[in-house]
Amino acid sequence: MTTARIDARFKALKAEDRAAFIPYVMGGDPSREEALAILNGLPAAGADIIELGFPFSDPMAEGPPIQRAAIRGMAAGFGLRSTMDLAKEFRKGDDATPIVLMGYLNPIESLGYDAFAAYAADCGIDGLIVVDCPPEEAGPLIEALDKVSISLIRLATPTSDDERLKIVVQGTSGFVYYVAVAGVTGVKEANADVVAPAVERVRKASGLPVAVGFGVKTPERAAEIARVADAVVVGSALVDEVAAALEANEPVAARVLARVKALGDAVRSVAASASVAETV
Repeated sequence: MTTARIDARFKALKAEDRAAFIPYVMGGDPSREEALAILNGLPAAGADIIELGFPFSDPMAEGPPIQRAAIRGMAAGFGLRSTMDLAKEFRKGDDATPIVLMGYLNPIESLGYDAFAAYAADCGIDGLIVVDCPPEEAGPLIEALDKVSISLIRLATPTSDDERLKIVVQGTSGFVYYVAVAGVTGVKEANADVVAPAVERVRKASGLPVAVGFGVKTPERAAEIARVADAVVVGSALVDEVAAALEANEPVAARVLARVKALGDAVRSVAASASVAETV
């Protein structure tokens, strides 16, 4: 089952003939006040969809920048519930921008699938990415999410062959997240020429829009990926701005949102690929 906000956003972007820009931010990084200021400012700065991470002690898919962001978030007292509370606060002023919660299974398991899904829906969450939940074990989670119309968004990778893709896309809705590089976030750079055929293969297997993340840091790279994908995700480059602002004793939200605007403008400057998924 998919959510109205995600579908509506991709439908609108298809009419505009452009890709979506999806910035990633970490809940509570570096404080509740600054994190909320960043979150509230994202749509005006160019975010089409927001990926909101919740701090976790063992973020296995993340490179050093997002690991450090998780540590800052936990130091601010944030975890799964408090991050969802942040989304609920954001919803008081924005009922249109989709929010995709991103994180790891252990805190969700601890809360319980039904309790988690109900709380997430109440907070205005539209989609969920759980990095360490294999498709073969996702049935109970999908069932809980379907009850409240939250999309489970799965990851496809460069090592996902055609047979694996068939399994990955089962129960997936909203969009598929294609991991552009093997490894963790924030280390390697994505290559549009390499990504393009993989994106087309994932589109064909899923019938859904494909967002590309991992390895997109600069406006130039974001524009290149926007030419071949339905959405561009940037995370490590933004949490690096949090760290840089703290080091320089500068206002955090202003610095992060300026980087978001530069990246969002780059994505908006590019017409989307002619092969954007027809199902949205």
